[in-house]
Amino acid sequence: MSTRVLDRVETERLVCERMRRDHADELSVLLLDPRVARTLFPASTRLTDAMLLASLEEKLEHWARYGFGLWLLRDRATGKMVGRGGLQHTAVEGEEAVEVAWAVAPERWREGLATELALAAVDVAFGDLGLEEIVAFTLPENVASRRVMQKAGFAYDRDVERAGLPHVLYRRRRAETYPTLEVAS
Repeated sequence: MSTRVLDRVETERLVCERMRRDHADELSVLLLDPRVARTLFPASTRLTDAMLLASLEEKLEHWARYGFGLWLLRDRATGKMVGRGGLQHTAVEGEEAVEVAWAVAPERWREGLATELALAAVDVAFGDLGLEEIVAFTLPENVASRRVMQKAGFAYDRDVERAGLPHVLYRRRRAETYPTLEVAS
């Protein structure tokens, strides 16, 4: 891994900050929004503040263990929180992988922010982290996220099950040539 600090990554329109405990309130607003929650969690899941805090602690532990993880996403021009996303270890049907994940505030949907984040995460994964492969997945009906995956150079791999629900798994390998994004550090 390079010596570049991954705590903060900037793109043309985003400032991606390492998650911190003091981001809890902003993350709650994002993740408790029913429009966002339905893209991330089973419909039967009723998120609570305690569940969100436990999830945040897991994200912080991931950062401490691996030196990378999910970022809080801010609009570079205004400083306002617009989402969260980045890279995290995950298991897909028992297979260890590093996932590119994102959630964007609904008022900022259809602006290309998820694609911008995904491309920045790809650059970090293959450049800074030296990974050979990364994955992304979503619910089959989440056409917007599937399109983000395609724009970020991921290819459909197969259908999988996560959290008891059908998902589609996409992969991107280092050796393949796809779009990238210049990331300012």
